[in-house]
This record gives sequence, C-alpha cells and structure tokens, in this order.
Amino acid sequence: MVVLGIDPGVGRTGYGLVQQEGSGDIRAIAYGVIETAVGMPLPARLRSLYEQLQQLYARYRPDEMAVEELFFSRNVTTAIAVGEARGVVLLFAALADLPLYNYKPAEVKQAVVGVGNASKHQVQEMVRMQLDLEELPRPDDAADALAIAICHVSGSTFRSRVRDSWQN
Repeated sequence: MVVLGIDPGVGRTGYGLVQQEGSGDIRAIAYGVIETAVGMPLPARLRSLYEQLQQLYARYRPDEMAVEELFFSRNVTTAIAVGEARGVVLLFAALADLPLYNYKPAEVKQAVVGVGNASKHQVQEMVRMQLDLEELPRPDDAADALAIAICHVSGSTFRSRVRDSWQN
C-alpha cells in the first residue's frame, strides 16, 4: 500500500509518500514540498497546487491519501489560506477517486511520537527513525506530511488487525 501524506498550505504544501511492505515495515518513497509563487494571484496559486498534485499522482499512483485537518491558529488570514489549499487537496482526491483520510495534528503526533503535544523536532526525529532516513526530513512541511502518512499506515494496520480478529 502506498500512502500520500499531505500537509496543506498555499505557499508550501508538504507531501510524503510511504509504502508499507509485507513485513509491516514502512519506507519512504519520496517527500518534499509543492511551492507556489508568492506574487501570483491566489486562484493561480491554487491551480498550480492542483496541477502539481496531479503530477505527483501520475508519477507515484498512491493507493490512499492522508491529510492533516485544519488547525485554527490565532492568525485568521493564514488559517483561511490553509483552508483554501486544503479544499484544493480534497477536491483533487475526490476527482482522482483516491480514498481520503483526515487526521488532527494531535492524532498524528500521538501515532508517530506517542505524545499528542510533541514538538516539531520530536516528530521529525521519530519520522527519521521510523523510515530509517540518514537525516531529518526537511523542510518541516515535508516531515509533517511523512508523519501524516505514517499515522495513516499505522492506523490502517491496527484497523485491519481489528477487522481480522472480528472475522475469526
């Protein structure tokens, strides 16, 4: 199973693709950020985000997508912009018929670090360790996207074990 994790944003959207192997190990396939130009009008930036998501999908053909839910901060303008980018991500998943799963930031931290209020550095370090990466994944948006994908794979493994135990 290949999962595309997304940490949405207008200027930078983090992405991380992970694959769960038969042994249960998780490995990173690719990660990075989708960037849009600051001077572009917002509709053009959102279109660019959509088109770059299409390119990622065409290249890696993920089976599922996991997206971080909007965390409302004190900066309303930033929250609205992130919400608009998240909307583009959700639309992309719907049009691609890609199963979509949403996770709260605290859920991701709990799944990856074991603590719902873990720091950015703790999340990066655990992502590095779980994916056996030589260095911390950078930038932060990419590390967060990998963490979201790991969270989903971990939860999928748990859900499948529960389902299997109910069927036996």
